[in-house]
Amino acid sequence: MSTPRPGMTRIVAGESQTPKRRRALEVALAVGLVLLISVGAVVASAVARDSNALAAPNAAAAPADELKLGYFGNITHAPALVGVKQGLIAKSLGETRLSTQVFNAGPAAIEALNAGAIDATYIGPNPAINSFVKSKGESVSIIAGAASGGAQLVVKPEIKSAADLKGKTLASPQLGGTQDVALRAWLGEQGYETTPDGGGDVAINPTENAQTLKLFQDGKLDGAWLPEPWASRLVLQAGAKVLVDEKDLWDGSLTGKPGEFPTTILIVNRKFAAEHPQTVEALLKGHVDAVKWLNDTPSAEKAAVINAALKQDAGKALAQNVIDRSLKNIVFTVDPLAGTYQKLLQDGVDAGTTKQADLNGLFDLRALNAASTEKSSAAGLGRD
Repeated sequence: MSTPRPGMTRIVAGESQTPKRRRALEVALAVGLVLLISVGAVVASAVARDSNALAAPNAAAAPADELKLGYFGNITHAPALVGVKQGLIAKSLGETRLSTQVFNAGPAAIEALNAGAIDATYIGPNPAINSFVKSKGESVSIIAGAASGGAQLVVKPEIKSAADLKGKTLASPQLGGTQDVALRAWLGEQGYETTPDGGGDVAINPTENAQTLKLFQDGKLDGAWLPEPWASRLVLQAGAKVLVDEKDLWDGSLTGKPGEFPTTILIVNRKFAAEHPQTVEALLKGHVDAVKWLNDTPSAEKAAVINAALKQDAGKALAQNVIDRSLKNIVFTVDPLAGTYQKLLQDGVDAGTTKQADLNGLFDLRALNAASTEKSSAAGLGRD
């Protein structure tokens, strides 16, 4: 594994080798301790403040000494992979030191963000919604989009339609994560009942992505709703077929962009944003540069850079056909597609992974719109 550049610290959560597992455990224990200490303060703050009010930036605040950034080792997180690997985010941050932590799924990243172990993270929308709801609007702000698309339900070839799923076992990356909620919502629309503990008409077992591939290859899973590159890996390396491409479920009526739905967004701890607005602005500038790089760079070079970053973060590069198929399924955009969030919330409510709430104040897109030529709307759920 390559050595991080000077001035940047890299921590990877959930790696498989023993020393790395021990390091991840230590990080998890530290996060848990900080979380226990911080819960009382978060609750007290939520009671004391208006849940719909955005944290007011401190105009006199100095840039942070360090920005701790989270992301996943997935192609849907390519703006993070490129922003870190190409030095775009570190360059934009200037004197602020960048450290990174790699997660496997959203709920774990949210725990770290709420505990102060990281300051900002790339993540799927549903864990961000869950955190906002549970904290009564105090925990996070969505500050940008990153990727749309790149999520599919892939199954054994003998499964021809939704009617064949009764009694089957499917996987998702993590309970309450974006693909987990999408799977549960879609199954509900097909008339199936599911429960968070794996019961119901179709069993859903939240499973780490690499383990899902192995279980599917061993015949112990019937399918999974996965982000890229894992959907492509099951199709190309394990013989799965696509039963549902999630882009086909979004007709554009909520966003004006048919087939687009938020897969990856960028969020920030609200307290950190209030204390260090200049650092958040710098992060967003680097993020906008990374998305522009992805959209302007020829396919072969783009795939090579992303693959090198994945090798650094996950320990292994992807097969060329996997990365090529994955990239064809994803749109990289700074627009968080805010018009979809009321539906995403309702899907989580229907799935039993969140509760009904007011999402007003979830977005703060002012710094994004100052940094980008593409103007994004908060759809009435915050400031733009």
